[in-house]
This record gives sequence, structure tokens and C-alpha cells, in this order.
Amino acid sequence: MSTEPSRERLPFEPRQKRKKNPKAQNSSTNPQATPKEKPSQTTVKQDKKQDKKQDKPTAASNDSMAIPDVVSKRMVRRMALMCGIPSFLGIATFVVSYLLITQVGVELPHVAVILVSMGCFGLGVLGLSYGVLSASWEEDIPGTFFGWQEFTTNLGRLTSAWRAAKTKS
Repeated sequence: MSTEPSRERLPFEPRQKRKKNPKAQNSSTNPQATPKEKPSQTTVKQDKKQDKKQDKPTAASNDSMAIPDVVSKRMVRRMALMCGIPSFLGIATFVVSYLLITQVGVELPHVAVILVSMGCFGLGVLGLSYGVLSASWEEDIPGTFFGWQEFTTNLGRLTSAWRAAKTKS
């Protein structure tokens, strides 16, 4: 029986943990090194290269650990929307204030223009995080329009993963 407690798998978490190849198996199959003679430096270097190649994850394990394409596109759409609109408004603040000052003759304090644009750009930065966390991480479920339910679910998953990593170390 496993020492880890059973827990619910995250939506795009790999189904199985990758099996590590024991290094002892590699050295026993090496025909060049015999117990009578000392292995040459090139043999040792070749063994190290083979060990490094075996330690690297295979393409199949990389694919299983990747975020599914549907979920990734959903995250990018939400990030573009939640970040793009405030960032556009931050840029538009400069253009509109310039036109108001030069064409209409309205006296705007410089600090007001800067604070409004900084606020819009700050909302854009928050929109990046909200865009990722408000997207549904389930492949089959598209999620809600504003994504508040998904945000609370995904934020809970994120904080529990942080706590688990903190207690592990």
C-alpha cells in the first residue's frame, strides 16, 4: 500500500508517475567494463552520458504533463480579454487626455492622468492572473462567463499545492 494518502487528481495532472530506471541496471549490462580491468575514461564518460539520457523524461511523459490544448486556448482567451481591455484603456487615457488638453482646452492635472493610466495598467496585470485562474481547468467543462466559480476552485487548488510543497520541504 502506498504511503501517500489518496487524493483527488488535478484536471491535467499525469495519471501515473514516471518510473525511474535504476542506474545499477545500466552498469551491469555494460560489456566494456569487466571486473578485472579498470574502465577507461571514455567508458566512464559514455556511461555518464547514457545515465543522463535515461534521466531525461521521454516525449510521452512530457505530453502527459502538458496542459491540454483546449484548456490552454481557454486560458489565453481569458488572459487576452482580462488584460487587453484595461491595457487598452491605459493607453487610451494618454490619447484622450492629450486631445482634451490640446483640442478642447481642458486643464487636467498631470498626476490625475498618470494615476488613471497606472490604475488601468495595474488592472491589466491583475487580469493576467485572473484570466488564468478563472478559466476552467477541466477539458470537458467550458466554465462560466465571468469565471468566479472556477477562480475560487483553482485558487483553492493553487494554495493547497503551495501548502503541500511547503510542508514537504
